[in-house]
Amino acid sequence: MTAPLNIIKLSVGTQSVEDLAAWHANPRAKGADGHPRHVTRMWPRREDELLSGGGSVFWVIQGVIQCRQKIIRLDEVIGSDGIRRCAIVLEPELIRTSAALKRPFQGWRYLKGADAPLDLAKGREAEDALPPGLSAALSDIGVL
Repeated sequence: MTAPLNIIKLSVGTQSVEDLAAWHANPRAKGADGHPRHVTRMWPRREDELLSGGGSVFWVIQGVIQCRQKIIRLDEVIGSDGIRRCAIVLEPELIRTSAALKRPFQGWRYLKGADAPLDLAKGREAEDALPPGLSAALSDIGVL
């Protein structure tokens, strides 16, 4: 089985995974079906690979990939300006990942499954988190 194709996205203005969870709990971040969604200008050209392979959005928070959310589907959204946009509809659960430093970028990028950070083991999710920069640095040298 091949690793899924994913998307990597900056979570602008978010200070922590908990901040992202609070935003996704806000009714403004949800679609009519109650699932959180992220609306973006560009439609992924590799839609089939994202959806058929079980892709996720990997969130960069404060310069570090810290968590992911599974993509359910892509919905068309027409803004009040008449422009077609893509709503990336997400599972509500935020899955914490090992930390990985990521430089700033605009929009979103594809992330091959083989290059994606691993999910944290179930027992580690409740541990007090290290500061993201320290966690990422330790991950880079193979300690975490």
